[in-house]
Amino acid sequence: MSAAEREAVEAFRKDVVEPSMTKLVIIDFWAEWCGPCKAIAPMLDKIAAAYADKGVVLAKVDTDKNQFIAAQFQIKSIPTIYAMFQGQLVADLTQARTESQMRATLDQILKQLPIESEAAQAEAEIEPLIAMAEQVLAEGDGARAANIYAQIAEMAPDNPAVHAGYVRALVAAGMIDEARAHLEAVPEEAAKAPEIERARSALALAESAKPVDDLSALAAEAAADPENMDKRFELAGGQMAAGDRDAAADTLLAMIADDRAWNDSAARTQLLKLFDVVGLEDPWVSAQRRKLSAILFG
Repeated sequence: MSAAEREAVEAFRKDVVEPSMTKLVIIDFWAEWCGPCKAIAPMLDKIAAAYADKGVVLAKVDTDKNQFIAAQFQIKSIPTIYAMFQGQLVADLTQARTESQMRATLDQILKQLPIESEAAQAEAEIEPLIAMAEQVLAEGDGARAANIYAQIAEMAPDNPAVHAGYVRALVAAGMIDEARAHLEAVPEEAAKAPEIERARSALALAESAKPVDDLSALAAEAAADPENMDKRFELAGGQMAAGDRDAAADTLLAMIADDRAWNDSAARTQLLKLFDVVGLEDPWVSAQRRKLSAILFG
C-alpha cells in the first residue's frame, strides 16, 4: 500500500468508520465528472440535514481521489450510496433516488438499529440536572433551584419541562414578576406542553395567595373565630405565600371538613390547585389526597 493509499484509508476511518460506531453514515461514492452524482447531491444534503437529530450523517467519497477505497468497496458505477453502522455496511441505498424513497428506506433502517438520536442524548444529559433542581426546589430553596434551571435552559432552550421548572422555582423564590415575564416569553411550541400548564397554575396560585405581614396574628384571629371562613381562607393564602404548603393544606382541609360547600367549594378548589402545582405524582400530594378522601368519603 502506497503512502497516498494509507492516507486515504486513515481519512476514511476518521470521516466514515469512527462516526458509524454511534451513528448511521450514508456514504456517497461520487466523482466530479458524474452528472447523476451532482443531480442527487442536493437531495442527500437535504436528507442528512433533516435526519441529523436522528443520528444520521453524510460522508462523500470522491472515487477519483480515493481509488483504493472505491476498489475495497467494489464500486463499479456511480453514484453508489451505502449505509454503514458500527463499521459494517447495512444497506445499499443506491436505488432510493427520490427524497420520499430515501426517507422511507432510512426510516425502516433506523427502526432496526440501536441508534440514539441527538435529541435523546441531550435529554439524557439534562435529566440528572433537572432531578437536582427539583430536589433543591422540594427542599424549599427556590432561588437556588431557579439558578440551576437557568443554567439548564441554556443547554436545552426548547425543553418545556425546563421552562416550567424555572417558572415554578421563581414563584417559590417569590419572584412573581420574573416568573410571569419568563412564562410569557416561552417559545410557542413549548408553551403548549402540559408542564407549562402546571407552571401557569403555580403562578396563578402565587398571585392569588397574598403575603401576610403578621401570619401568627392572622392564625390567632382565625383560631379565635373558626366560623369566619374568609379569615381562614386568607390564612391559607398567607401560608402558601410564605411557602408553608403543609400549614396551607392543613388549613384548607380543616375548612373542607367544617363546611365543604363554603363559597362554592373554594377551599377544595384551592387545595386541588396546590396539588397540581406540587405535582400529582409527588408523595406529599398522595398523602394529602388521602386526607381529603377521608374527609369527603370517610
